[in-house]
Amino acid sequence: MNLDVYSVLLLLIIGALAGTVSAFLGIGGGLVIIPLLVSLLNYSQKSAQGTSLALMLPPIGILAVMNYYKNGNVNITHAIIMSVGFIIASYFASLIAIKIDDHLLKKIFAVFLILYAIKLLLGK
Repeated sequence: MNLDVYSVLLLLIIGALAGTVSAFLGIGGGLVIIPLLVSLLNYSQKSAQGTSLALMLPPIGILAVMNYYKNGNVNITHAIIMSVGFIIASYFASLIAIKIDDHLLKKIFAVFLILYAIKLLLGK
């Protein structure tokens, strides 16, 4: 994949969205990153998983990333770019999330899970 301005912006947006959802809902970025890499940037499932793990490498997935990397399923450059968006967005989203009532936050989380489940059920 060429790393043109459009791709860099899309990767930053994916990272920012994952950071936002993680900060708001406390879920892993992989629920957001993997489907977006596959649907918007035409990644294979394995490459999306490997690149998503590379984004989260420092805190959690170094051994898994090594296995994906050895098999050619990690795009390090894209993972770093998404990390920038993730870090910035998760900081600002967490400032908002901590001010939202717990009951409302639970409803937001539930709606996200339902919508994602429907997408998985009806998707290819």
